[in-house]
Amino acid sequence: MDKSIILTGVRANADFTLGNYLGAIVPMVNLQKKFSKEHQINIFVPDLHSFTTPVNHKDLYLSIIRSLKYYVAAGISLNDDNVFIYRQSYIASHSELTIILNNFTYFGELSRMTQFKEKRDDDDNVSAGLFDYPVLMAADILLYGAHWVPVGEDQRQHLELARDIAIRVNNKFNSEIFVVPEEWSKQQQFIGRSDGIRIRSLTNPTKKMSKSDTDPNGSILLSDEPEIASKKILSATTDSNGIIEFDMEKNPGVSNLIHILSLLIDEPLEKTIKNWDGKTNYLELKQAVADEVKLLLQNIKKNMSNIDESELMRKLESSEYLMRDVAVQRLYKIQQAVGLRP
Repeated sequence: MDKSIILTGVRANADFTLGNYLGAIVPMVNLQKKFSKEHQINIFVPDLHSFTTPVNHKDLYLSIIRSLKYYVAAGISLNDDNVFIYRQSYIASHSELTIILNNFTYFGELSRMTQFKEKRDDDDNVSAGLFDYPVLMAADILLYGAHWVPVGEDQRQHLELARDIAIRVNNKFNSEIFVVPEEWSKQQQFIGRSDGIRIRSLTNPTKKMSKSDTDPNGSILLSDEPEIASKKILSATTDSNGIIEFDMEKNPGVSNLIHILSLLIDEPLEKTIKNWDGKTNYLELKQAVADEVKLLLQNIKKNMSNIDESELMRKLESSEYLMRDVAVQRLYKIQQAVGLRP
């Protein structure tokens, strides 16, 4: 395990949307294909994060396994020796390091986290776990000496906090206890990510696609029947100017469909735009997208049914055994520094 480490997390419990698939799952599969020969890739399941917001606790365990299956169905290989897949809660060092790092994190820093402020504004009864979430995320990163943590814009503040905590602890004890991950802009350059993927609602394309959409026709879930998903695309909101022209501000409905199509057929967006620019048949565009969505969901269902769950569990358990040892060693260094160990 002497390769530089790329660390990334998968969603622990979710009924994934098409937006999640295109924006998170596919990039993770591509990450493995592109980097696993030269780098060690740690794919962890942040299951302790999952109930910082309301969750069905009875279904959580099975939901975590189902979520992992979607990644495997999309192409994550369980046979790659340079890839480790593990659950956060199965490695106790994540929790213990969080307690220690809390004492090197400032209340004001956590209060300024945008995600916490947004949720606090909506609900006065937000949990302390949600407030402390960025420190647990810092522990997730710092335990494994990861230089590369490719996160989206929504996690940028949390990555920068992890860097600040690592630098603060290293300076406090005049020792390289923690590897300081690269800053966000370098992370984006390394991974080749631009502005990210933002798939919009099919019925209200000014908003992102979300499973919490009040209109069920606005989102396509990976669990949807292919025919149902196809009908959702065919009834998607378009625009009123009568011509296909890519402009996410002026023509969000049509532009959203073009964006989805380019991702589904793995074609540069510019090429897809050129192929459809100036056409006037919205139904033709919808049908092309509907056919690709239908094919995608058919393939996912087939792949899900072929997953060997015992193989998945073996990969989890073997990775957790190895990562537990790595994490304990890093935890011991900080325990020594703060005086908890000789």
